[in-house]
Order: sequence, then C-alpha cells, then structure tokens
Amino acid sequence: MRKIKLLFLGISFLGNLNAQETQSTYNSSEAFSPLTNYVPGNKYRSASGVPGPEYWQNRADYTIKVSLDTTKNAIDGSVAITYTNNSPDELTFIWLQLDQNKFKKESRGNAITPLNVGRYGVSNFDGGYNLSEIKAVTKTANRSVLSSTFIDDSRLQVFLTEPLKKGQQVIISMKFNFLMPQNGSDRMGMYDAKAGKIYQLAQWFPRVSVYDDIKGWNTLPYLGAGEFHLEYGDYNFEITVPRDHIVVASGELTNPKDVLTSTQIQRLAQAQNSDKTQYILKADELGKAGTRPAGNGMLTWKFNCKNTRDVAWASSKTFVWDAAKINVASGKKVLAQSVYPAEIGDNDAWGRSTEYTKGSIEFYSNWLMEYPYPVATNVAGIVGGMEYPGIVFCSARSKKAGLWGVTDHEFGHIWFPMIVGTDERRYAWLDEGLNTYINSLATKAFNNGEYHVYNPAKNMARFMSVSKSIMNTPDAIPERELGILAYYKPAVGITMLSDAIVGEERMKLAMREYTRRWAFKHPTPFDFFNTIENVLGEDLGWFWKSWFINGYKIDQSVKSVKYNSEDPTKGAIIELENLNQMPMPVEVEVKEKGKDAKVVRLPVEIWQKGSTWSFAYPSTSELESVKLNPRGILPDADAKNDTWKP
Repeated sequence: MRKIKLLFLGISFLGNLNAQETQSTYNSSEAFSPLTNYVPGNKYRSASGVPGPEYWQNRADYTIKVSLDTTKNAIDGSVAITYTNNSPDELTFIWLQLDQNKFKKESRGNAITPLNVGRYGVSNFDGGYNLSEIKAVTKTANRSVLSSTFIDDSRLQVFLTEPLKKGQQVIISMKFNFLMPQNGSDRMGMYDAKAGKIYQLAQWFPRVSVYDDIKGWNTLPYLGAGEFHLEYGDYNFEITVPRDHIVVASGELTNPKDVLTSTQIQRLAQAQNSDKTQYILKADELGKAGTRPAGNGMLTWKFNCKNTRDVAWASSKTFVWDAAKINVASGKKVLAQSVYPAEIGDNDAWGRSTEYTKGSIEFYSNWLMEYPYPVATNVAGIVGGMEYPGIVFCSARSKKAGLWGVTDHEFGHIWFPMIVGTDERRYAWLDEGLNTYINSLATKAFNNGEYHVYNPAKNMARFMSVSKSIMNTPDAIPERELGILAYYKPAVGITMLSDAIVGEERMKLAMREYTRRWAFKHPTPFDFFNTIENVLGEDLGWFWKSWFINGYKIDQSVKSVKYNSEDPTKGAIIELENLNQMPMPVEVEVKEKGKDAKVVRLPVEIWQKGSTWSFAYPSTSELESVKLNPRGILPDADAKNDTWKP
C-alpha cells in the first residue's frame, strides 16, 4: 500500500495527494531546446520543407515481359530498365533490389525469421531469383558498358566500364525467373479459392534502388518488415497467362480487345459512367463458353502505368469482376474495380468492395490530391493487406467493417507513399502513420459514418506508453510493437497536434500542402516536420522530439487547489504539474456546485520554465471537481491524477 502524507498548509482543500509523492521527470530546458531538430536548408531541400531550387532525383523506366506457369507456380520473364542519372554525381555502379531473394533459404531475411515464423517469415520454401543475360548498354549508342556484377543477398550491384554522368542514360536488362511462395511475407502469394488459385504478384522483377542527396545509394536489404523505396518512371509490361484467367494490374489495360470479350468491354464502358457497382464478369458466368476470347493456349495482357514507383498484378480463373466510376474534380475517367472468388461475393463481404474503393478514393482525391491512375483495383486473396500503385491486395476473409478498414487503409497508401514517395524501408511511420491518420477522417466521412467508432486518445494510453522511438527502422522494431510504433502512435501524435494545438481544418490544410510539395518526390522526416511547422506557423520542435524521436510520455496532474483567503467566493488557485517528460497544452474542466462546467485552455508555453503552473480561476462558489483532459484527446499515462475532488 502506498504511504500517503497529509500536509496542512492553511488551505481549504488539497487534492490529488498521490501526485505529491510522484517525482517529476520533466526537464523544460531539454524539452524546449531551440536546437531540437535543427536541420539547415540547402539548395536541394529548403528549411521551410519545400524541395529546394536544385532538388533532383533519378529516374527509372521499365519494359517487362513475364509469363505465369500455373503448373509450377513460377514466373519467367525479362526486364529492361532505362536509368537516368539526374544527380550531380558520376555513377560508376548501380544498385538494384532483388526482393525475391528474401525467400532463399540462405538469405538474411530467412536467417532472422523467428521460430514462430511471424508475419514476414516463410517456412519450408527455397525460392529467389535465377538471373541470366545481364547487360548494360548506353541509351544513345547501344554500346556495352557492363564491367561486372555482384549479388549480395537481396541486392545486385552492376559495375560500369565508364561513369554515368549527369543527364546520361544506361539500359540495364536481364532475364529472370522464380518460384512463388505460398505467402510471401504477407505481400504476395497464392490463395486457394474453391474454383482455383488466385495469384497475387508483387516485388516480381529486379528494381533500381534510390540514389539521393541524403544517403547516396539506399541499399538496406529486404528483410520483411521494411517495405520499399523506389524511383519514379513509366512502366510498360506484358503478362502472359492461361486463356481462362482474368488479369488486373497497376495502370491501364492497353489491349482490351485481345483479352476481353465484346460483352465485357461494353460492361466496362457502362461501369465508367455508373455510380452503382456493375458486374463485368458474374459468378454464374465463370468457366462458361463465351466469357473468354476464343482460341487455344495463353493470352498476353498489356499494361501501361505512368510516373509510378512500382507495379503489381493478380491473375485467376476464379475472379468475379465488378466496377463503378470514381468521381474526381477534373472530370477524367477513373474506374474502381474489384476481383474476388464467388463464395465471398455477398454484401456483407466483397460485394461492397467496389463501393468501399470508390468512397475511399473520392475522399482523398477531394482533400489531398487527385488520384493519379486510371483504375483503382481491389484484389481478394491470401495477402492480409498490401498496397501498390493503382492496385491493392486485401484478405479474402475480410468483411463488413474489417473489409472497409483494410480497403481504405491500403488505398490511403496511394497518397503515402505512392504519390509522396517516402522511404518505407527506413521510416515506416512516414507512410503507415500518416495513412492511419487520414484513414480516421475517411472512416468518419464514409456513408455518414457507417463504420466510425470514436476512440479518444486516452483509451490508447496503455499502448502509447511504449517508450521507443517512432523513427526507428521497421526491421529493428519487435513485430509485436510495429503496429503501435509505425501505425497508431504517429497517427495519435498527428491527431493530438490537430485536436490539442491547431484544429482539424488547419491540420488538413498542412497535410494537403505537404502532399502537394512532395508529390512524386522523396521527402525525409524533416521535410515533413518543416512543412507542417511552416504551414501552421508553429514551432513544434518540442513536439517532434518528445513524441516522434524520443518516445516521451504525457502525464499531467492536478497538484493542488486552494481558495483565496480560504473563501470560495473569492476565487481559486489551481496548481498543475507535468510529471513526465513530454509537455502538451492543457485543458482543465472546472465544475462549481450548482453550475455548468467551464473549460480553461492553457498553451504548451506554460511548461517552458518548469514542471508546475498555477492559474487563478474566478470561482464564486465551492468547486465540485477539477478535471484535466476532459475530451480525452491526450493519452495521459496516469489518468488517476487527472481529477481533483474535495
């Protein structure tokens, strides 16, 4: 039992006695140091968070041809990458990512897989790329400049015989093949539907690593938790599959007459003009004559996706296919579509997928930036939830609120990190956390809040107490803590910034400006911090340091209450204390007997000179209670000391 000391100091009431025993760990000098997050601007990145006047990034354009072998569950293909050096540096070698090599038995990713496998491990499988005919030629003269190659785990280094100077291009090409894992780190794989397999393909071809002004070559290996960091470019790709399959992919289908029937083409045109979901291929049509183009053998589907950082696709003979139009401000045609097996097509499950897709895309397009791709596709399969440009993979088992939630989350990723091209492998929070925040607003708006459940930050205080940095790389975060540190804690942080400091509308304005500034570019966390500060007009170094960098906790308390001259009619002096390391603005709800409660709001600056603050309250009668955080907008670590009662 905790020992309680009573101190009689000539005052009428002394509240929150337990708080008297708690020693504050708050240090105002540390919290408000002006050098916190001090990152001077340069010609590449402005101190205001804007790309600098000489900002640059390299470019990678892809031409890919692959075929799917459904007997061996294998992919075989070729890729040609036109790489443009826009940097001021001469490059004597180029790094590529070989993400499929994570699934080799001897890979680093496999070596760090825990005994219980976890989300990102693969059991009893030996995959990875087989590469051949690697070439590097100049774009202009088609002259070989390949010196040698080196493969290190999930990375390929291509050495050049002569430096690639600014403005020059090289074409790197190769053939590749690999076996598909059943579940590839919950990002790709195969789902056994009743009528056949659903193939979800991602990280399916060698891709160029990012070279930038921050790290040079970004070569973190693919271990599973860390996602992707990729250059932008145009993609032209061809996918050859069995004739009875339907293929959906990032971007636009460019040869619909070769792979679809006239009825399906007509239905797609109708869906392009319909706010209600229309069937392109119905459940009772699957496997029937006339639903696929006549002929024998395989069919090749051709796609194009422009100014994108990646592409993905899915293929199956089991797909029911429906679609509807997405309304965007420019009036351009954008299609929402879903593919799923017939057994999950009811309205409690995937029968509403296209409605969810449409609602999500329209919300973010109206707020942040218009959706950049011609099609938004939701694919049911083995992957629990994963995003790629223009296409997302969601669990075939999801339904109702769960299906809305995963659909909205994965399509929210179109803005972070597909449009705003952050480094997911190093800073998971900068896409997952921002996305989780915008998802909360989309859910509140969808269908008059059909799935919205208000969950104040105070309810998440226990989870927010993980005293670790949000800024850590995802592969260095224990899997059980990744959801908190990469998703929920940064989202709660931005929500606190909105609710407690600047208001939702100003926060939405700042997020929109950040999206505009860094669309199709590569921002860092400090570009985000600086943009938000400059748009809002607030010095938030204390906030970023406390919540995002150091993992500080919030613990505000009512230390004492006393009346002037021991007379309630002459006003009260309320003393507050900040017991933990993070300062935040304060909301105090004061209730006098027989009167409505009133709220006093105090800015964060009250904590600049120390851990306690007293203020006068003009009471005219006895106080019934003094309560901190009445709206529950702060995840206060100890709610017991938030309330004073006589």
